[in-house]
Amino acid sequence: MATTPSISISHLDQLWFQVSGTLCNLTCQHCFISCSPKNNTFGLLSLEQVRDYLQESVPLGVKEYYFTGGEPFLNPEMVNILLETLQYGPATVLTNGTVLRDEWLGTLSDAASASCYSLEFRVSLDSFSAAQNDPIRGEGSFDKALQGVVKLINVGFVPIITAVRTWPIDQEDQVVGDFVELLRSVGCPQPRLKILPILQLGAEVVRSEAAVKADPITEKMMAGYDVSQFMCEHSRIVSDRGVHVCPILIEFPDSLLGDSLTTSKTSFPLAHGACLTCYRHGAICSNSCCAAKPHESLI
Repeated sequence: MATTPSISISHLDQLWFQVSGTLCNLTCQHCFISCSPKNNTFGLLSLEQVRDYLQESVPLGVKEYYFTGGEPFLNPEMVNILLETLQYGPATVLTNGTVLRDEWLGTLSDAASASCYSLEFRVSLDSFSAAQNDPIRGEGSFDKALQGVVKLINVGFVPIITAVRTWPIDQEDQVVGDFVELLRSVGCPQPRLKILPILQLGAEVVRSEAAVKADPITEKMMAGYDVSQFMCEHSRIVSDRGVHVCPILIEFPDSLLGDSLTTSKTSFPLAHGACLTCYRHGAICSNSCCAAKPHESLI
């Protein structure tokens, strides 16, 4: 029987926080982690918890921080968490954009202007129109998300629009063009788009009635392969349970690697379907892959 190859972490560049647990105001049909208004499987992270990991991350050389959920801004301490993070390094928030408040964004805009580190917002939209977006993300979600995009633009942020590819690949150029037109129509000075593949995880399994099965990664496939394409080679994610290997595997028990960043620096077997996605597409979760493939970003 072939052995499953493992990835060792070479350095800790990126630290993620599952800051709102699995709580979200939307119930998206393709959600990687089955987040919803009623999913309390994972809890919120407190400012104190985040601060402890930020402090631990400094001697380990972490270069950037990401905040995801659920919807991060359902965490009542989210603004203060970002203010704290901007003292340590660049921060990116993955949000659906539907619950943003002007006062929050004003405070964060002032903090970002005063910081030597950047603050990015990635807003999830799965189409350039409500007709295609809302059947996936919920009725009214398109208009609310677009309002959030406008709020961000009005205080000087240039959001990255993140879309899961739910259209045929031969329609890619047309879809990208329609997204660009939409963003320019609401005053976005620099349209930016990040396209993700659908993963057979979480809510997507129910939506597509798919089995969580994938061809295994083999040692032969890894021969000569650039292992930095795997998230687990250079990142970790914190939940209220501890430190996990990967943002899209937190629901799997074997993803939990310990209570501290130091003890989480261990090898991990590439045994999940999401591992094959990383193998094929690169580390899809981080901003760094935005520039990796021209069709995935407009910078």
